[in-house]
Amino acid sequence: MPELPFPSAHLADDVVLLRPWRETDVAGMLEAFSDPFFQHFNDWAPQTEADARRRLVEQEQARRRGEQAEFALVEPHDHDVLLGGGSLNNVDVEQGRAAVGYWLVARARGRGVATHAVLLITRWAFEQLGIARLELTCGPDNHASERVAERCGFTREGVLRSHMPFKGDRRDTVLFSLLPSDLG
Repeated sequence: MPELPFPSAHLADDVVLLRPWRETDVAGMLEAFSDPFFQHFNDWAPQTEADARRRLVEQEQARRRGEQAEFALVEPHDHDVLLGGGSLNNVDVEQGRAAVGYWLVARARGRGVATHAVLLITRWAFEQLGIARLELTCGPDNHASERVAERCGFTREGVLRSHMPFKGDRRDTVLFSLLPSDLG
């Protein structure tokens, strides 16, 4: 697939705005990734400013290859206040499939930011990209992510045993899916 376009209009509501990542977001990314809660559920976080900048370059390269679109989640009235990250990843437009991912900084949790961001991404994927099936996965102990999936209308399909490498071992993942007809 050619380059995955960013949305033609802002993905935003009164809770969150999704925009492309900027170099100025690096410090906020590193702060978020050092959070023990974040580290419990993730093993891909950059450790240094150079790592974070390299990650931004890799994300843009993947977007240009049509594989993913990564967004900074920010306050809708102050686009410099980082709330987290969201993505449409594992994109296969030919097959009509993709996955949704997200993470939040500590101060953004419990405010509905992830739910609003996921709904904005899913509508864009279905309406603008023609995606027919979205998937969302999380660790079986990530109850907050499971609640986000459920609030967004995703259906829990089951547990994929030993699904992915994680911190030198393997972990199970809970698989959720969403179809355009599931959105109300």
